[in-house]
Amino acid sequence: MQHRIFFPLLLTLLMSVTPAHAQCGIENFAFSAGESLKYDLYFNWKFVWVKVGTAAMTTTQGNFQGKKGFRSSLVTRGNSKLDGVFVMRDTLLSYTDEDLSPLYFRKGALEGKRYYVDELWYTYPNQNCHLRMHRITTSGEHIWQDKEYKTCIYDMMSIFLRARNFDASKLKEGQNIPMPISDAWRLSNSWLKFTGRTTLKMKNTKDKYRCLVFSFIEREDGKNHELIRFYITDDKNHMPVRLDMFLSFGSAKAYLASYKGLRNDMESLVK
Repeated sequence: MQHRIFFPLLLTLLMSVTPAHAQCGIENFAFSAGESLKYDLYFNWKFVWVKVGTAAMTTTQGNFQGKKGFRSSLVTRGNSKLDGVFVMRDTLLSYTDEDLSPLYFRKGALEGKRYYVDELWYTYPNQNCHLRMHRITTSGEHIWQDKEYKTCIYDMMSIFLRARNFDASKLKEGQNIPMPISDAWRLSNSWLKFTGRTTLKMKNTKDKYRCLVFSFIEREDGKNHELIRFYITDDKNHMPVRLDMFLSFGSAKAYLASYKGLRNDMESLVK
């Protein structure tokens, strides 16, 4: 399962308590429509870090079934160097309302020789979280499920948007934060561990950033697996600048290459 969470994951915080489906929302102060983040992907090839692809995340104004909010997409593309080891063509799409409560999620993924599609539709009956789940398997089979939870559930994209708005001043080093994330198949037993602060020098630029450091951990088959260690700016943007990914086929890193349309000043950039 490790490679299914290849890139975008951050953390979650305690849910705000407000009426209706807003119980799954959070006040957004980290980003606005028009933000664009681009990354270079590197793979450890025979003890040498080689650029093997790119990733791009964009956020725009969205409207899903009459509900205004945000439309966010993440596209990861491996190049021919990575294709020789592991083919990766992932496209993720998310709609949330204005307070970042999830409304819809889709992932179309070519990972190795396996192509599949996951879809989630969210509704909030009686202040519960109901998921309509749809998976198209590699063989073309359509599998539908319906599940309902008394707590808020997120997907790989909506958790990323929500988590950028946490209050880092309330986190303690070593603290574990539960992360209720679902795909169209199952709810993962996963959490985030805050490991502290550091100043990080980038590989592909001369920039340095003050960062918060987290590890994303999933428990599977009775064992804990660190899937991603990531570094986000220690400012109001909480923008990921580097991700270390521990994959089933080796180690990979993603470095921020460029950004535009930030909502807040880049105060974490060390000059």
